[in-house]
Amino acid sequence: MDLFQLETFLAVAEERSFSRAAARLHRTQPAVSQVIAKLEAELGETLLERSSRDGTLTDAGEVLKEYAQKMLNLRADASSALADLRSMHTGKLTLAANEYTCLYLLPLIHAFRREHPRVKVAVQRTLASRVADEVLQHSADMGVVSFRPEDPQVRSIAVYRDELVCVVSPSHPLAKAGKATLQRLGRESFVAHNVPSPLRQKVIAAFKRHKQPLKMEVELPSLDAIKRFVQKGDGVALVPKLTVENDLESGTLVGIAIPELPMERRLRLVLRRQATLSHAAQAFLKLVEGHAERHGDPFCFAVERS
Repeated sequence: MDLFQLETFLAVAEERSFSRAAARLHRTQPAVSQVIAKLEAELGETLLERSSRDGTLTDAGEVLKEYAQKMLNLRADASSALADLRSMHTGKLTLAANEYTCLYLLPLIHAFRREHPRVKVAVQRTLASRVADEVLQHSADMGVVSFRPEDPQVRSIAVYRDELVCVVSPSHPLAKAGKATLQRLGRESFVAHNVPSPLRQKVIAAFKRHKQPLKMEVELPSLDAIKRFVQKGDGVALVPKLTVENDLESGTLVGIAIPELPMERRLRLVLRRQATLSHAAQAFLKLVEGHAERHGDPFCFAVERS
């Protein structure tokens, strides 16, 4: 029993005539009769009273008619739902990001929602080390990381150029100078993020390379907490510039140039290498590329080779 058979049966039941059903379906009457006969044979039931000239249904025919209508309505609903997805009238976009990389997403999500207001957007807070796994497990359509993933099952696209910046309170002695050597920073108390990251390891390695002490005497669980702590004049911090742009503009934090620490960071979109993206994900990727073309640096769109 397939949908074509049910559609033919419904046409006969509703038209109460094999000939009128054939005309409605643009088929010959013998072809319609053959479909009904095959359906009856498969079900082991007589569906129409052959002695009646008005196409009266048997009890079995009445039962099948009700279910046939439901199944064909369900097919129509499915087709309509898929059409809505294609036209972006519905759907969901799921992104994986951490506290830092989520900031890159905010203007893009704003633009995406303006174009596709009916598509739900969900950003899952995920450790940077887990973003690729979330994408591979289909928990997210794509993710954002600040390092190039090593997993061969994912591909990456560089989308934003950021940099590391040393920040202090406006009242800090280094604020007026605007720059400092690594040797000078060796005398400062650093406020650090307590989540291990490739950036943290690079900073530790840089201080070791220059044989300078790195006193991480306070560790906090979020970048926002680090900023607030430093604003009070307690120590210095090395943070991504993206996270403190507003603070630097308003003057609540002051950036200090460190010549020995020229650390550029690239944010990357991570996607499954062998994957067909949803309509929503395809639209978001297209928007990201267009946003980079319109706004330029620090935004970019560079597919990275494996």
